[in-house]
Amino acid sequence: MPSRQPSLFIPHGGGPCFFMDWDPPDTWDRQRAFLEALPGTLPERPKALLVISGHWEAPVFTVLSNPAPPLLYDYSGFPAHTYRLEWPAPGHPGLARRVRALLEGAGFETAEDAARGYDHGVFVPLKVAFPAADIPTVQLSLRADLDPAAHLAAGRALAPLRDEGVLIVGSGNSYHNLTRMMRAMRGGEAGEVHGLAFDRWLTGAVTRSDPEERNTLLAQWTVAPGARDAHPREEHLIPIHVAAGAAGADRGVKTLEDHVLGVVESAFRFG
Repeated sequence: MPSRQPSLFIPHGGGPCFFMDWDPPDTWDRQRAFLEALPGTLPERPKALLVISGHWEAPVFTVLSNPAPPLLYDYSGFPAHTYRLEWPAPGHPGLARRVRALLEGAGFETAEDAARGYDHGVFVPLKVAFPAADIPTVQLSLRADLDPAAHLAAGRALAPLRDEGVLIVGSGNSYHNLTRMMRAMRGGEAGEVHGLAFDRWLTGAVTRSDPEERNTLLAQWTVAPGARDAHPREEHLIPIHVAAGAAGADRGVKTLEDHVLGVVESAFRFG
């Protein structure tokens, strides 16, 4: 039997950030190193990856069933070579069907998309973590209402996949206020780090020993200090709800805290 895989929430940086030059040049080094080391922290090589990205929303939970997904270069204004990046990981139609069955068994309406490709919330971080692109990968959309309780429940429905060797990855950002980040890129607010209050709250919520308390807090994330500064819109946070829902009784731990572009970005692991 395969070893039980954890469920993860990882930051995916900004656009194709790991594959271009920055000033200073070490801007993304900590996140890159974290992603490069990630496979070595797993109990064994995953049989497949299930990725929930902040860059795909659909009216109902929708799975990517394309057996050979292309890449969606869904960013703009970056160097030309970043639109030629490759990460040819195969899809997994069988896993896509299994995901739909688990979600529908929990009462969710689902759909599938056999044409869509991997967005940059998938291929940018996973090109660093799994550069060989040889692990079958399925992407699952967010539900467009971004209801935190529903995404926690979806994660609970998907939890059995962990015992089937599937690594569940929520890919987003623990802080995603583009206005502040762009201001930092232009040299404004030097020395300030935004999002610290929300990050402390999020860390405290995720690392609660009682999973019911954890999930109750995450469902009510909008009342946290600095919540709407960190997430004017929550699509980059909601992947952590799926990862936490899939955690079961596993306590969350913080695996990365990085200060980049004037904000704090963190990663978390369950199991």
